[in-house]
Amino acid sequence: MIKELLIDGLWRKNPALVQVLGLCPLLAVTGSVVNALGLGLATLVVIIGSNIAVSLIRSYVPDTIRLPAFVMIIASLVTCAELLMQAYSFELYQVISLFVSLIVTNCAILGRAEGYARKNTVWLSALDGLFMGLGFLAVLLVLGGMREILGAGTLFDGMELLIPGADHLKVVVFEDYTSFIFAVLPPGAFIGLGLIIAFKNLVDHQISEREKRFAKKVVAGSKRVRVTSS
Repeated sequence: MIKELLIDGLWRKNPALVQVLGLCPLLAVTGSVVNALGLGLATLVVIIGSNIAVSLIRSYVPDTIRLPAFVMIIASLVTCAELLMQAYSFELYQVISLFVSLIVTNCAILGRAEGYARKNTVWLSALDGLFMGLGFLAVLLVLGGMREILGAGTLFDGMELLIPGADHLKVVVFEDYTSFIFAVLPPGAFIGLGLIIAFKNLVDHQISEREKRFAKKVVAGSKRVRVTSS
């Protein structure tokens, strides 16, 4: 069960690549790795917390007010995440504050609350939230890394906004780099995400073809065994 949840969250049902949810903040903040990491961690905390809360109250909330109750839970957790960011990484919060607020409307979070947490135990719901959040965070980081390298020739620039004193983590990938502005503009985000989705689809296709070839070999082998035995 845990392995299935892990594979679903990171690959098979990845909220960004398969369900294609939460694209507004995903595309908007991935101009750099630090912005992507800040939003991804906030989303991770909210989705885990909302799954746990929904699972705890699932037997007490009537269906007529189920969705409003879930939205209230998510909004409360987003407010907590915003307050934490204001307290510990205020400069980063100023950059991505609008998109942190939009976590409330992220259909990936409400979808997991409605589709999984309200039907399962607290433990499984927490794991589902963890893996789905990690899958979303992974896409944010990959897209943010791609766009930062192409747009500025660096990685982890501005990390001190998230972790005080972490400015030494900045990596200069290309010296004397002439910025490729297109990569950090909205069209660059769409193209980058499209490339990531295309790569996932290619990998899935290759896995499917390999499984088909293996199945054919098994069928052919079983036929040969039957012919030999007869």
